[in-house]
This record gives sequence, structure tokens and C-alpha cells, in this order.
Amino acid sequence: MGQTDNICIIGGGPAGLMAAEAAATDGGSVTLCDAMPSVGRKFLLAGRGGLNLTHSEPLAEFVRHYGSEAARFETLLADFGPKELQDWAHDLGIETFIGTSGRVFPAEFKAAPLLRAWVRRLRKQGVEICPRHRWVGFADDGSLRFQTADGERRVTAAATIIALGGGSWPQLGSNGAWTDILRSIGCRISPLRPANCGFDVAWSPHMNPHFGRPMKTVALSFGGCIRRGEIMITSYGLEGGAIYALSAVLREAIATDRRAFLSIDLKPDLGEEEVTQRLSRPRGRLSLSNWLRKSLGLPPQAVALLREGTERGRMETPAQLAAAIKKVPIALSAPRPLAEAISSAGGLRFDEVDDNLMILRRPGVFAAGEMLDWEAPTGGYLLTACFATGRRAGCGARAWVREGKNRHSNVS
Repeated sequence: MGQTDNICIIGGGPAGLMAAEAAATDGGSVTLCDAMPSVGRKFLLAGRGGLNLTHSEPLAEFVRHYGSEAARFETLLADFGPKELQDWAHDLGIETFIGTSGRVFPAEFKAAPLLRAWVRRLRKQGVEICPRHRWVGFADDGSLRFQTADGERRVTAAATIIALGGGSWPQLGSNGAWTDILRSIGCRISPLRPANCGFDVAWSPHMNPHFGRPMKTVALSFGGCIRRGEIMITSYGLEGGAIYALSAVLREAIATDRRAFLSIDLKPDLGEEEVTQRLSRPRGRLSLSNWLRKSLGLPPQAVALLREGTERGRMETPAQLAAAIKKVPIALSAPRPLAEAISSAGGLRFDEVDDNLMILRRPGVFAAGEMLDWEAPTGGYLLTACFATGRRAGCGARAWVREGKNRHSNVS
């Protein structure tokens, strides 16, 4: 550390690791510093239930998931997108497969084998990994200040890449402390907000027995957006992939109106007419719960949700009941705290960086990953963007150092 041609990466998540790999491709000196005892902690936890690397849909459809930043990510992903990410994993010896939903997973379905192979390759490239190095800012001479077990350490780098994540899961290192550091040098930061998060619901007591129970196939709609998938009923509200996909529009609606009414279709594979026909058959002495289970396959938690969101007087006829099943309104009062969210929205604004993600107010310092001001749903979109921005920043830093050497050589 301390070499004048050294590239220093701050943060050992997917964006930082990819930045290190890109920066080290020509044999340059690269150091990666991370505050935690080992790299990739959030990456490992995110992959505990099955690492969703990316998605197989066409790039034109893929980029739509980045909302207002779709055009920017179209350029970033043209350089390193879903296909390149799969090829990269194969080069590491990690085979992948495409699931029925179009999502791409490692064949072993785990993050740990990929991370181990990745770190081995980085070390072979000469990347020095320094754990327990917490970045605390810039010194007056422009060097990087780190807190370590042995006290403060200062590093002089020809280029720096900051990839410290957003503010979700702070126990794994992404605590958003970097926002104050960048603000101190004049950078504009959009406030960090929860993304891919659950939402609070003021449940009535009759929902208590159903906490912790999933509903595998529902369709959620809000503001013209419809998402299918799984939700989980919790003691505080709703979680799950389907609601994560709507978290951005729900969060903004709550910020404006203080609450948002989510509509839940409990039988998205059946039209309302078909549901009405099934409910028009003789019921006999069956209770409503048993009747809905027998006729439509609705589990107890779905029936509880139906009762929670629908007045009894609006479920008296088969047609009324079918309409209620297809559109259960649930009032969401707040997103869950940022620390609980899978990811975060907000961050360093894109007008603060150039096309190579170099911070305009700090030449030679680049930013990558979730600390930039964008958001995307789970399903491979979030992780792919972290890889792509890390790659862009790493290539940009390498070019910056190379150009600096050329400038120095010309002056000499």
C-alpha cells in the first residue's frame, strides 16, 4: 500500500470486487480495503436462499427495471450485462442454469463457491485484500484515512474506487456513513431510502394466527403496476418478492399520501367469471373457509386476508365474493426501516459523476454499486447493476492511472 500508481478499492461487495478485477487486468497494483473481517458478507447472506445472479430476458426488457435510470443502465449493461455476467461466472468454473421464471442461478444454487473462486482469482491477479480497514475520509493531502486494529492508516492512491453500498443491512458493512464524507467535499446525495422492502399494516387481532405464513401465487397491483409472486404475512405487515417489486411506487405514494392501498388478487390464474362460477355451486353446510378451500384452493391465510380487507356485506353473493377475491384492498402505512431493507434507493447523484463514474469534484475518485442513486427490484437486476457499475469504475480507474503515467512521461 502507499504506491503512487496504486488503485485502491474501498468496499468488498460485488461492485468493489468487480472493480478490483477490472482494475487489475493489466497487472497494475490494486488494493481492496473492507471494514469487515472478510469480503462479500452481504453477497453471501443474499445468496443463502439461492443466489439469483441475473435474468435471462432480452436486454431491452431488462433495462426497463431501472426506472428513470433505464437509459443510463442500457449503456452500462451493453458493456457488461446479463450475458457477460453468465460468461464471467462460467470462466470462474461456476455453471449456471435458467429457472422457470427466467432467473439465472449458479448450478449449486449457492453464493459461497462463486465467492471463493472469485477471491482466488483476484489474489492470482495480485489484488491485495485488506480486511478490517474502515474508511473514515480524506486527509488534507488527499490520502485515504482508514481505521484499523492498529490505529489509523493512510493510503496514497493514484485512483480510488468507493463501493460502500447503500444503507441496508448495516451489520454487514453498508451503513451509509460515506454520505457525510462525500457531502463534506460538496457532493450532492439523494437521501437513502428503503428499497425491496416490506411494509407496515395495522392488522386486526384475527390475523395473528397467520403470521409467518406465505402465499405462493398472488398478483399485487398499485398505480397501474401489476406484479405476480409470493408474499408473506408478518406481525408488522407484508413482505415477499411480489411486494418488493412494487416497493418504489408504494414508498413514494406513502411519502405523499401517508398510506397506500394495495390491491391483492388471491386467484390470479382465474378470471372473475370463472371464480364466480365455481362459487355458484351448492355450498351445503361448509363454512366460508372450507368452501373457499374446496372451491378455489384458498389456504386459511388467504381467507383471513380476504376478511381483513373486505366488509362482510360485500361477500354475500357469489359475484360479490368473486369480486372481493380478485381485488382485496390492504392499507399500507409505512415502508419498513432502511436497516431491514434488501437494498436502498438514493445515493450519490449521477450528475456528480462522469461516464466512467468518476466523481467530478474529486478527480481520480470513482463510485460504484448501490451507493449511486438508482434502484432496481430483486430478480437479478440489483446484482447485475452492481457488477456492471463496478466493471465500469474499475476500467475507468485503470484508464485514469494509465493516462496519468502518460502525462507524467510526456512532461519528463
